[in-house]
Amino acid sequence: MRIDILTLFPAICEGPLGESILKRAREKGLLDIRVHNIRDWATSKHLNTDDAPYGGGQGMVMKCEPIFAAVEAIRAEADGTLARVLYLSPSGRTLTHETAAGYAAAGTHLILLCGHYEGVDHRVIEHLVDEEVSIGDYVLTNGAIAAVVLVDAVARLIPGVLGDENSAAEDSFAHGLLEGPQYTRPVDFRGWRVPDVLLSGNHAQIAQWRAAQAMEKTRRVRPDMLE
Repeated sequence: MRIDILTLFPAICEGPLGESILKRAREKGLLDIRVHNIRDWATSKHLNTDDAPYGGGQGMVMKCEPIFAAVEAIRAEADGTLARVLYLSPSGRTLTHETAAGYAAAGTHLILLCGHYEGVDHRVIEHLVDEEVSIGDYVLTNGAIAAVVLVDAVARLIPGVLGDENSAAEDSFAHGLLEGPQYTRPVDFRGWRVPDVLLSGNHAQIAQWRAAQAMEKTRRVRPDMLE
């Protein structure tokens, strides 16, 4: 799967994308992630990528020209592959496990556009962006942070990325519930013991206990998920 990230701050993305599971997935060829600086497509003397908003107001707005040029160049380089352009924005559809799974299953070429300042000229959203995506009801300094979150959420659902294919299926949200508690050695730590059922070797009882724990945690922490 190919993912291109368009941002004014590529270093924010490059660190996380070069570590752990994402690094291994890229080395295996399961993920082709490319980070681009939008300024590379700016044509003004000072490589401006933003300007003051018409009508007045606070902050700066990202300009149309370099964004359109960047997306069109990436699409042309990808031999006409239909790439879906996602704009990371607080006003977008909230990213969920289901939407991440949909992107992973489709295996589509994604271009992630990272907003900064007061966002992008609305003509970008109207005529270039396929979908606006938000990672939550809060505002970040820039969209590069959100882009890394989206990439990680999608990547771990691509077959072969995780070491154990069952890991993603057992995660929180995969079945509409939060994941229950997990334990490892030692059995007894400062008088706090691992629940006996996990030491029993009875897999049916363990599965039943874990299901009950997941339901209880979801009811206590995220009751909205059960509505």
